[in-house]
Amino acid sequence: MSSDATSSDIRPIARALLSVSDKTGLVPFAQALAAHGVELVSTGGTRKVLAEAGLSVRDVSDLTGFPEMMDGRVKTLHPNVHGGILAIRADAGHCASMKEHGIVPIDLVVVNLYPFEETVARGAGFDECVENIDIGGPAMIRAAAKNHHDVTVVVDPSAYETVLTEISTLGGTTGITRRKLAQAAYARTASYDGAIAGWFASVEGDAAPARRVFGGRLAEALRYGENPHQEAAFYVGGTPRAGVATARQLQGKALSYNNLNDTDAAFEAVAEFDPTRAPAVVIVKHANPCGVAEGPTLVEAYRKALACDPTSAFGGIVALNRTLDADAARAIVDIFTEVIVAPDATDEAIAIVGSKKNLRLLVTGALPNPRAGGLAVKSLAGGFLVQSRDNAVVDDMELKVVTKRAPTEAELADMAFAFRVAKHVKSNAIVYAKDLATVGIGAGQMSRVDSARIAARKALDAAGLAEPLTKGCVVASDAFFPFADGLITAIEAGATAVIQPGGSIRDADVIAAADAAGIAMVFTGVRHFRH
Repeated sequence: MSSDATSSDIRPIARALLSVSDKTGLVPFAQALAAHGVELVSTGGTRKVLAEAGLSVRDVSDLTGFPEMMDGRVKTLHPNVHGGILAIRADAGHCASMKEHGIVPIDLVVVNLYPFEETVARGAGFDECVENIDIGGPAMIRAAAKNHHDVTVVVDPSAYETVLTEISTLGGTTGITRRKLAQAAYARTASYDGAIAGWFASVEGDAAPARRVFGGRLAEALRYGENPHQEAAFYVGGTPRAGVATARQLQGKALSYNNLNDTDAAFEAVAEFDPTRAPAVVIVKHANPCGVAEGPTLVEAYRKALACDPTSAFGGIVALNRTLDADAARAIVDIFTEVIVAPDATDEAIAIVGSKKNLRLLVTGALPNPRAGGLAVKSLAGGFLVQSRDNAVVDDMELKVVTKRAPTEAELADMAFAFRVAKHVKSNAIVYAKDLATVGIGAGQMSRVDSARIAARKALDAAGLAEPLTKGCVVASDAFFPFADGLITAIEAGATAVIQPGGSIRDADVIAAADAAGIAMVFTGVRHFRH
């Protein structure tokens, strides 16, 4: 017997009600219950599956005396079901009521819900989504969880083994297991209702509903959080999106909190670069890009990205917008890298990465859509902020030339490239770029002019004794230049063209400085703050 259990704590299971949408492992689980003498009661499709497997199973209508009706909307919402779940076995009054009304106890409730989230995710219409809102399921789950002193509730097939093990070894379930399962049950119904409420808000176009609920499913308990003294876990939920939540880890150590955070930042950034246009690589350190490039091949893009800031790239995350190939893999494993993430990888590339046993390799199956909607959440003391994703893409923006000199076609290509990168750099962000590669990145400074100086200094350091990489480059700023000093710093670094949102009360001064230097400048009208 478990050290956590006493004989008075164990609740035997004589009757189980099973009603599931996810039928993973259902038949073996039900067969094992039946082998232990448990009477099976079920509904609709679940009952059909069990009967076809040769199991003796009662229809829930045998308990209620009513058939399923209204296309299955009403089947378990009945006192004979809920009384059997909610009755406190040690309460004489409850037992008398059960006897008086012919209610039999239900000791195990196995329910998972209509696939509402999946229905929404595949773009189903309004009426179909509504029909996939489960009513009876959450009611039974909550009832069983409330009466967890006597009743075991299971909402996920992953718990089947635990329940069967305790029945086999102890003759019933323990109190600690029932409490854990009750917690999981309430978390599931809360998450489910949150998804429904969020969907209704989106359908109605309500960006600020009176209440917001977010839910997730545990993907992995992590060793620790951002720092070793912090506890952490990774949950998946919300709108499906290709990335760390969909990734398969092909090799390497377990991912840490910081690995996951940085990998997400890298993959979201590389998704800005259309793989049908050119191969692209993003290298990230501490959630900031430290090198980004497009090239004729992935390996060439990687080498260009690495040249931007090889010092920061050490121990970084490398994200690719195409299938990782052998040439790129060989180049990446030449220096210490924490994670490689790509939509896919060739067998040869996987073997090459395999030579570095601790290097994590993730494949996601796809790139996320940078134009897709969704919500971003940030916790605050006593609350949280919610906003729509920054899904503005420079290719969709109307660029306004505000200087006497218009940019050349080559400058325009580099400006769009740099602005894509700036979107993913912590504010204040300055990005120098040339030939579709970053040559200097200034991130996270309180002053924009300091970001411009740091980016220029990094470019100078990367060049060594050679000509600064920023000579003849373009510069992107995630927000407007509040004064001309930041722009002048970029001009002194060698920039010949500028892309920025515009909108400062001193725009005229900034434009005048650009004209005085003979450089081109365009306004996007879109800011990309990132904090």
